[in-house]
Amino acid sequence: MGLAVPLAFVQLWLGGLVGAFGLFLLAQSLTLTLRFTDSALDIYRRTTLIRRFPYAEWQHWEIFWQPLPVLFYFREVNSIHFLPILFDPSELRACLETHCAMDQDSE
Repeated sequence: MGLAVPLAFVQLWLGGLVGAFGLFLLAQSLTLTLRFTDSALDIYRRTTLIRRFPYAEWQHWEIFWQPLPVLFYFREVNSIHFLPILFDPSELRACLETHCAMDQDSE
């Protein structure tokens, strides 16, 4: 959201678009929780389980832009997922390596 104001001085519509996307990410980060269980990555909205991703169906995962983590990618047998992340990438990597260990260099 910090980029929205300077961008608005250059292009108002671009600043508005980036600001709206920033508000969306803020709302998601305040309401969604990732929980790593022994068998799946569970996503909760407050206290309600909204999605379960069993590790047995995962083929690959990756955290993009390590110095400034912004995107977590994982591929399942039938779909791919991109999740914006707003937390410590080393903690995420540790959880993934513990619960969903796979050879990241194989693909």
